[in-house]
Amino acid sequence: MNVVGVVCALAAEARQLGPTTRRQPALRLLADGTLVAISGMGDAAASRGARTLIDAGAGALVSFGVAGGLDPALAAGTLCLPSEVAGLDGSAIATTRRWREQLAAALAAHGPVACGRLLTSARAIGSVADKAALFRSTGAAAVDMESLSVAQAAAACRLPFIAVRAIVDAAADVLPRAVTAAADSAGRLQLWRLLGALALAPADLWPLLRLARCFRAASRSLGAAARSGALTPLSYALSPDTRAT
Repeated sequence: MNVVGVVCALAAEARQLGPTTRRQPALRLLADGTLVAISGMGDAAASRGARTLIDAGAGALVSFGVAGGLDPALAAGTLCLPSEVAGLDGSAIATTRRWREQLAAALAAHGPVACGRLLTSARAIGSVADKAALFRSTGAAAVDMESLSVAQAAAACRLPFIAVRAIVDAAADVLPRAVTAAADSAGRLQLWRLLGALALAPADLWPLLRLARCFRAASRSLGAAARSGALTPLSYALSPDTRAT
């Protein structure tokens, strides 16, 4: 079935895909038939979102949203279309090459596209020192908290899978703790949580303001990916690359 399911941790990420209508409490529908699940942050939430999409008929999965940069060469707004997603335990799952390359070609005019490895972590990687250490030890270009779980769900059902991630906090940027504290389980950023976190850590204010500018750059890149016409593989059949190491 050529229905694509997209997992987004945050509602702000899903908005870059375009207007949606609610299909059921956990799912939204784009005009082209693409299914969208706003899962909330973290591996368990992403796994549930992916499973919901598969149960609803999705025949291919996308992990879509922002990521933290590990490679110092990647600026905020850079799109990352990884060739594989990996965990800290060394496990790795390849993304679907033909689909990934089609999307990269469609985005060539937008700007540089990074490939390589995307690392998935169980916790947010916020400090510059931690990012540098992970880059040295894993060689990953970027890090998120959801893509490996989505890849595992796709691999279990032998479905095509890609990750589309835009860098928001670069390797030299601190990710304020207030950001992760402000997200609720439905993937919405709650102002009262953000203000409460800032009250406990007022030094996070300036990094947060910088992050807001970086998020706008990342959102523009995600929007370009959504508008490229290559995010959904409706024109041909795809075979998944489910090689794991």
